[in-house]
Amino acid sequence: MCHQTVSLIARHLEGLGTPTLCLASALDIVTAGQPPRAVFLDYPLGHTTGKPFDRADQLDVVRQALNAFEGIREASTIAHLPNRWANDDSWRQTAMHPTGSDTRQPRDTTPMYQTEADRLLAEGA
Repeated sequence: MCHQTVSLIARHLEGLGTPTLCLASALDIVTAGQPPRAVFLDYPLGHTTGKPFDRADQLDVVRQALNAFEGIREASTIAHLPNRWANDDSWRQTAMHPTGSDTRQPRDTTPMYQTEADRLLAEGA
């Protein structure tokens, strides 16, 4: 499920009194979605809850994310976890494509909606 959809669901649940937290590894998307509170982990997409088979890293990520419920006090805040995927940033070159060439198109942070009713709901109108 995309971060923007999750952000809409989180805002709805918060409006009903249920605290929510989005854990994300796509900062531009979670920023555009504006969930009530979020935690960003700068790991490759698909590894939002930690490194595969690394129990210590996974527990650390989840614990820090859960601590954000107490630490985030302002609406639409995105906390950044300090965890690092590797000692350097070379992983970014091959994160999406094993050939090392990232062919993704730049993301547009303009919110998009399927219907006008969705836009009005998302914007709180």
